[in-house]
Amino acid sequence: MIDRRQVLAGLGACSLWPARAIHAEAQTSMSRATAYAFSFKTLDGAELSLAAQTGRPVLVVNTASLCGYTPQYSGLEALWQRYRARGLLVIGVPSNDFGGQEPGGASEIHDTAHRHGVTFPLTEKVSVKGDTAHPFYRWAALQRPGETPRWNFHKYLVGRDGALSASFASATEPTDPRMIVAIERQLPA
Repeated sequence: MIDRRQVLAGLGACSLWPARAIHAEAQTSMSRATAYAFSFKTLDGAELSLAAQTGRPVLVVNTASLCGYTPQYSGLEALWQRYRARGLLVIGVPSNDFGGQEPGGASEIHDTAHRHGVTFPLTEKVSVKGDTAHPFYRWAALQRPGETPRWNFHKYLVGRDGALSASFASATEPTDPRMIVAIERQLPA
């Protein structure tokens, strides 16, 4: 005798299979991509394509204007000035995900960064965590699941090959020797 509950459960599982397969394929495709597959919009609305940075290391940092780590802008600018001629790109990614510490718009974000001497590119404000995260951050979470941003000023170092070569927690100062070594390993000789 056929148990109706088993048949219905089997049919229900079969009906979910296509959606699960599509989701799994999207995740597999995203995990095979490199950082160079992504782009950001800058504060002024221009396209910042990481594909244009192919072969260069990129430091991507989620930022916030009202955070206790905001003074790290100065250290990030120092890295940018020190290594930009050798190929490093530093990108600040404003986000209001942690503590509501980036409540302003583009002009307020720009003013705060300017007060800290920032000349490296800043993106428009985006989410960096969860299902609404910018595609770069969803990809990075697949690459390094235990090293996702837990607060503002989390740093991802993309190597010259487009893979994530390092991740640094918010408390790690941009001038920390571990960051310097990781960056220098990715710079051309």
